[in-house]
Amino acid sequence: MSGRHVKRAKRWLLLGHRWLGIAMGLFFALWIGSGLVMLYVPFPSLTEAERLARLAPIAWERVAVAPDAAVAASGVSPAPPGFALEMRGPEPVYRIGEAIVSGQAGARLGPVGPAEALAIAGGRGGVEPVERDQWTVHQRFDRLRPFHKVVLGDDAGTELYVSVRTGTIVLDTTRFERGWNWIGAVVHWIYPTPLRARVDLWRQVLLWSSGIATLGAVSGVVLGIWRVRVRRRYPHGAVTPYRGVARWHHLFGLAGGLTLTTFIVSGWLSMNPNRWFAPPTPPADWLAAYAGEGGPIGLDAAALQALAPPDTVALRFTRLGGRWLATASGPGASRTTGLDGGGIGEGEIVRAAARAVPGAGPPVVERLTAYDVYWYALHDERPLPILRLRFDDAAATWLHVDPATGEILQRLDRSGRAYRWLFSALHRLDLPVLIAYPPVRDAAQWLLNLLGAVITVTGLIGGWRRLRRPRPRSVKPAA
Repeated sequence: MSGRHVKRAKRWLLLGHRWLGIAMGLFFALWIGSGLVMLYVPFPSLTEAERLARLAPIAWERVAVAPDAAVAASGVSPAPPGFALEMRGPEPVYRIGEAIVSGQAGARLGPVGPAEALAIAGGRGGVEPVERDQWTVHQRFDRLRPFHKVVLGDDAGTELYVSVRTGTIVLDTTRFERGWNWIGAVVHWIYPTPLRARVDLWRQVLLWSSGIATLGAVSGVVLGIWRVRVRRRYPHGAVTPYRGVARWHHLFGLAGGLTLTTFIVSGWLSMNPNRWFAPPTPPADWLAAYAGEGGPIGLDAAALQALAPPDTVALRFTRLGGRWLATASGPGASRTTGLDGGGIGEGEIVRAAARAVPGAGPPVVERLTAYDVYWYALHDERPLPILRLRFDDAAATWLHVDPATGEILQRLDRSGRAYRWLFSALHRLDLPVLIAYPPVRDAAQWLLNLLGAVITVTGLIGGWRRLRRPRPRSVKPAA
């Protein structure tokens, strides 16, 4: 490349970084600040443990309908590989897909009204109809809409969302969560309801904005390295040609520009461009194959209580390789047994999993009794011990299975393991040396984000001054 072309390339690099920084600088600042908020206040959600904690113990004396009769009354076909018996207010119900069947009368139940939603939530406050709002904007709620929002009126400002279709509490939020999320996840994910409700549009906005921001960050790293002089220094012994705010922008960019770039690039990758990364949930046909073909449960209503301790709030029926299991969940504990009275064997899980993963031979089985870099509990609760089944299919699939329940908790193929390093390690700092020490990880997040904040703020100041600089007036030639 000739000197003229090099000079032109450098000029375009300088102009590109300058104007990309002016255009995207505010996004950088908002992403950094909101990301720090998200370290401590995640987006509102209802965990399974929280949902079970709000359920009353099953009133066995009111259960008069057998599981097979409930499945028949649900009209769900084919029969699902799993369903549950719980309380809905004062009535036991079977939850079979989206169908709710009375455990007393055996009839399929209709939508839930405001009064019943208030009773289910155990509240004394008001009830508001909600189709979609800021906290239920995600598409995972679509099959449960609309909702009754029950305002409990407690000191925490708790609001519960009860599905009109199923009568299930699907979400709880508090005043603290809602307030901080307006400057946390809503900003970080560009999550205003009108935009997020249009999934494809929201996805494109995130991809393009973070993609353009990536170009701005990468150009800054290249430009910063090009302009620094360590040996043949600028006048007065300076390593940078800039002065004032631009000098600080250059120096701090050299110190933290690469980290800021990895934050932006990994954030872009979190949107899964071109669907490069497989989701952690196995496909539906895998789950169906894992469950296997099963006959009727064959238990009458009177026999169900023997499967569960007295404080059971949910009795879930699932299949594993065609065999029916029952999981009784109570306060802080659960127990899974086969309906034939036997437990769950490791070989049974392995055989069922081998039928589920296409194009693979028998898996290599590893029993984890401690967390490692691919199975750890930094962001959510994860059980131990766990079975890791490694397959030799084209995607090099791993399945993480709970040996106590037989449930597949995670699929992790080659792309998923790459995502663990490209996003979780680079964006969340889930590095092996840090995941064991969360306070150290938080300190590293603060240090690197504050460094990025200085880069961003100095860039914004420089960009603002550039925009305010008066343009030179052209001088008309004399007549």
